[in-house]
Amino acid sequence: MSDRQQLTDPDPRPPASDVDIDGTGEAPAPAPRRRRGRRIALIVLLVVALLAGGGVLAGGLYYRSVDSSIERVEAFDDVPQESRPEAVPAAEGAMNIMILGSDSRDQENSAGSRSDTLILAHLTKDRSSAQLISIPRDTWVHVPRSKSGQGGRDAKINAAYAWGGVPLMVQTVEEFTGVRIDHVTMVDFAGFKEIVDALGGVEIDVEKSFTTKYSLDKSGSRTFVAGRQTLDGAAALDYARERHAFADGDFARIRHQQQVIKAILDKAASGGVLTNPGKLNSFVKASANAVAVDKSLSLVDLAMKLRHLRSENLEFFTCPSKGTGRVGSESVVFADKARARTLFDAVRRDSVPEIVAAGK
Repeated sequence: MSDRQQLTDPDPRPPASDVDIDGTGEAPAPAPRRRRGRRIALIVLLVVALLAGGGVLAGGLYYRSVDSSIERVEAFDDVPQESRPEAVPAAEGAMNIMILGSDSRDQENSAGSRSDTLILAHLTKDRSSAQLISIPRDTWVHVPRSKSGQGGRDAKINAAYAWGGVPLMVQTVEEFTGVRIDHVTMVDFAGFKEIVDALGGVEIDVEKSFTTKYSLDKSGSRTFVAGRQTLDGAAALDYARERHAFADGDFARIRHQQQVIKAILDKAASGGVLTNPGKLNSFVKASANAVAVDKSLSLVDLAMKLRHLRSENLEFFTCPSKGTGRVGSESVVFADKARARTLFDAVRRDSVPEIVAAGK
């Protein structure tokens, strides 16, 4: 994926999510042609780590070739160095990865160039755990001015991608969190389908019964019954995408995405994938065929550092908020700035106990 290629926003909520991002009449640049099927970059990072942990990377040349074939994005070249947060010496060796996501197969999808999902993944300096913090896409923040002159004002955080691509998204997230971003991955949650099917389905505990009207099923709808069950790829994607059926909308979708990520990792580690060459090959291809990451990130090298990491070492959080409201014609999420500052300062300093306490 090049810097000019755009992610699409599957959520045309009138009026705030029409082409006019913020109700001011300023529209994003037209979305150029998009490569098909971005997979789940985070899953690739952690799955390759699982492979390393299982000794599979002893056959290294194959996985090196996978790594070298992954498409690269320009993530930091246009980020003003003087605006970037200073690294904390005591946290040297920790790593912060910004994960941008969209769902290119969502039937709600409309033309646009916004990021649907934003996760800040923190890997501790001793690589013993990782904390994944979801930032709601409608979070109201200051977006710095891009090289093209767009931005320079308050807006939804996902507007940064429309106005300045990955570099402006990096700059916006760094300004909002105070955390220096080390790497970037590009995500398409539609990749859930291929990955889950390659695993033979995943186990999900559905929190409440609901029906989605935006299903991959031919009927266009799918009903989920509360309780633990095995979901195939299409069902898992429907589950991870739905927001309309829940009073808390995008917050429910964030919880479900986190559930599916953990379920995929659990199944990959325990479902015989690592010891079955056929399953393993299908899984790697489904995960890595169209991943995009920044130029300096080596998935294999990172995997070797993360070889002991398992899903039980992952902790999921959502950026603290004061709830939703309106700014002009827009429906937005208001961050709880004091609590968010405490959380992200703990991330910046690599203080896991403080991250956990602040994220609860």
